[in-house]
Amino acid sequence: MDFRIIKSPSQGTIDILARRKGSGKAMDLECIDAVGLVQGKMIEMIVAADIAEKAVGVTVEDIRGSCPQNMILLAIFGDTASVESAIKEIKQKIREDI
Repeated sequence: MDFRIIKSPSQGTIDILARRKGSGKAMDLECIDAVGLVQGKMIEMIVAADIAEKAVGVTVEDIRGSCPQNMILLAIFGDTASVESAIKEIKQKIREDI
């Protein structure tokens, strides 16, 4: 799995993620401190989403690929400390399962 954290994402980055969000639910992305990005196999990303949401106060969204049913990565939205904690927890739990 690949992981990246964007601290203080630019408006352009927020716009890209908003357009590609898989869920139709409205979410205020204007006051997001950080975005964690997770890319991997579908099964890993579903497990990662579950781990992140259970670990800390973050919101997880699937980010669509070129066709609507093609999920290419997860975006984890929240304050910087929560996003960092979520990524750390995902890495730890995935490593334990191997």
